[in-house]
Amino acid sequence: MNFSEVFKLSSLLCKFSPDGKYLASCVQYRLIIRDVNNLQILQLYTCLDQIQYIEWSSDSLFILCAMYKRGIVQVWSLEQPDWHCKIDEGSAGLVASCWSPDGRHILNTTEFYLRITVWSLCTKSVSYIKYPKACQHGIAFTKDGRYMALAERRDCKDYISLFVCSDWQLLRHFDTETQDLSGIEWAPNGCVLAVWDTCLEYKILLYSLDGRLLSTYSAYEWSLGIKSVAWSPSSQFLAIGSYDEKVRILNHVTWKKITEFEHPVTIANPKIIVYKEMEKSTRVETESLAFPPARAQASSLFSTQSKYDISQVPVTLQYVKPVTDRANPRIGIGMLAFSPDNCFLATKNDNIPNAIWIWDVQKLKLFVVLEQLYAVQLFQWDPRQPRLAICTGNSKVYLWSPAGCVSVQVPMEGDFQVLSLCWHSSGDSMALLTSGFLEVWKSLQPHFHYMNMI
Repeated sequence: MNFSEVFKLSSLLCKFSPDGKYLASCVQYRLIIRDVNNLQILQLYTCLDQIQYIEWSSDSLFILCAMYKRGIVQVWSLEQPDWHCKIDEGSAGLVASCWSPDGRHILNTTEFYLRITVWSLCTKSVSYIKYPKACQHGIAFTKDGRYMALAERRDCKDYISLFVCSDWQLLRHFDTETQDLSGIEWAPNGCVLAVWDTCLEYKILLYSLDGRLLSTYSAYEWSLGIKSVAWSPSSQFLAIGSYDEKVRILNHVTWKKITEFEHPVTIANPKIIVYKEMEKSTRVETESLAFPPARAQASSLFSTQSKYDISQVPVTLQYVKPVTDRANPRIGIGMLAFSPDNCFLATKNDNIPNAIWIWDVQKLKLFVVLEQLYAVQLFQWDPRQPRLAICTGNSKVYLWSPAGCVSVQVPMEGDFQVLSLCWHSSGDSMALLTSGFLEVWKSLQPHFHYMNMI
């Protein structure tokens, strides 16, 4: 496996372009564009202040840099390096910025969610959308880029507005049966919009493109409700992660629950494979060392190696008792994601922080449990195949596929704590991110299946 040299990085801001040709990273107020193949710097842009957010346009020809503290967005062109655009929201401020699906309009959300400003790079026209709701998942585009759904709050009531992205004309406007709408997300086929309520009330609503309410689902009352939501790539299933440590699966025909996945502390079923990360110290013969040692060798001198062992059931996982009398308790299903082939669902129960649960979607059963030595920071599926990458905040990155598991040490002098990662669109490489640094791991495809450490 090939690792690049280490590059400087600020605020974990690093993204591959959608076409897979470029890698963008930020160092304070500088935006660096690299060629993915050789990681040579192609462009170096200087922004007016420290960059807090970056996003590629859908065609990879432009990239925006948002500086929320100054209320400014700067846009750079890959085709014309001398061209640039500055959008200043002035006294209205700025809390969020994103591209429209066509890659020629930018949507800026002002402070206090007073409005959304739609800026056109082609005509330089400006449009305004009032009453956006202050929630984390308040804007959703269909996968084909034709429509946008916007959560709104007017007169203490929640609404949804559907817009046509080609001309930003209002298509539908309707109210929702929610107390305090928390998020919205389109199904991948763009036919159904999922709308879920605040965590204080378990309720998820399914709307059609014309605004009809297709179904409402509520699992229980008088307790903390929905924590995470994920559509399957085929749009056939909607997974709902809850604070009661369960995932419920709704089907696309009746929108009723077809099963629920529990996350118990003890795994007793002998048919379930439990991979447990084991750590061991590395022994090095000092006589065989060359001084100064090579880079990979130096890393192994001062670190421990790990591998996965298959545990004999029953297995009791590490459990952290949540503090329930405080806001945002660490309990329930905080992360869940379907594999790109629709075969697997990966979940994490926040009060069992070291474990990842992988479910067989076709059989609707638990398939594998991975127990790490440290709390899982992030997991992400390979965009091309059922292969899961995991980071736990240490100097290793982990991969799982139906063939097995592997733990890979990041070869770097010192401590490279992998806090985040992002896959290349081909699945052949990924960027590993830590506080202040970036490293690219290339050529995963040919080697992984020969490193099945069981």
